[in-house]
Amino acid sequence: MLKQLSLFVENQPGALSAVCKVLKENSIDMRALSLADTQQFGILRMLVRDEMAAKSALEKAGFVVKLTDVLALSVPDRAGGLADVLSIIDKYNLSVEYMYAFPYADTKQAALIFRFADAAAAEKALAGEAVEIIASSEIFG
Repeated sequence: MLKQLSLFVENQPGALSAVCKVLKENSIDMRALSLADTQQFGILRMLVRDEMAAKSALEKAGFVVKLTDVLALSVPDRAGGLADVLSIIDKYNLSVEYMYAFPYADTKQAALIFRFADAAAAEKALAGEAVEIIASSEIFG
């Protein structure tokens, strides 16, 4: 299981840049991110190499940061790869709150980051299936 940082970012010029500047100033490597917006603010979700250092640095800069458990699943980068994984998730009636993806390593795989309603139950259910759960060490090398 991975820890993801989630924070609110105002919908105004320079807001996203301010977050990235804090990470840069603290030498924190970001591997993946997702930004979803509403009229007033965006929700920035990201995977970073050192989530506790990132959380501390961002909070010092005035951001409200939440750590969330997510699972990274390896999915073949081919037509139907996601459909195959989702059929396994459906088999266990797991509720997906949201997901985002990024290519990882030098493989023909994509990493899909899933936020499940119950991450521990999802991890347990998927462990016995033909789905690779990606460890943090694999994502950050």
